[in-house]
Amino acid sequence: YEDKDILIVNKQKGLVVHPGAGNSKNTLANALAYKYKNNLSNINGKLRPGIIHRIDKDTSGLLVIAKNNISHSNLSKQFSEHTIKRKYKCLVWGILRPLNGKIDTLISRNKRNRQLMTVSEISGKRAITNYKTIKTFSGKDIPKISLMECELETGRTHQIRVHLSYKGISILGDKQYGKKKIKFKKINEEFSILLDELQGQLLHAETIEFNHPSKNKWVKFKSELPKDFKKMQSFLEKVNG
Repeated sequence: YEDKDILIVNKQKGLVVHPGAGNSKNTLANALAYKYKNNLSNINGKLRPGIIHRIDKDTSGLLVIAKNNISHSNLSKQFSEHTIKRKYKCLVWGILRPLNGKIDTLISRNKRNRQLMTVSEISGKRAITNYKTIKTFSGKDIPKISLMECELETGRTHQIRVHLSYKGISILGDKQYGKKKIKFKKINEEFSILLDELQGQLLHAETIEFNHPSKNKWVKFKSELPKDFKKMQSFLEKVNG
């Protein structure tokens, strides 16, 4: 979607949002700067034109981009006041009990690995994730898997992945917060192939809702699940006992 104030981008997996350590080229920000030249907000500097928020490299889904500074300030305020609604879908190993709930913790950098975040008892920023279990799947030679929806109240780095890992579960395909190598006594062959094909975690920013910065009306955008997510989900529907 695009108008004179904002863009809505459906980011694919593997694309970094803006330049940072180890990624100077081929980011979404580079592409935006190339396409729009100087017609984007510059509040976050030259390297991050129009960028107000981000999603992880291997997470897919919706981002709102500001085309001018007035829109940027307005949307930043909505983010800081937690009035922007963002819902994510994910497929996770196991079943989280209770099936619906709220995870409210502090999140800080992992002291052992600076690239990861962790739940902390004492320091960090407050992070709140509301989750609900939409469906659980179980089949022959397949471990239990849940389809979940997570709604962010805050937007901390890796928040959903950190919160789920803190609760003892992880997202399919998550190499950073998931189990390194999952052992199966016996595994469905088709499932095994689908797992091996995954490039990154099955986490998708499906909807975003906010008050439009200039039209002053509530807008909602929804994106389709990416191919690998749909493939895995339809396989699980098929074998679900």
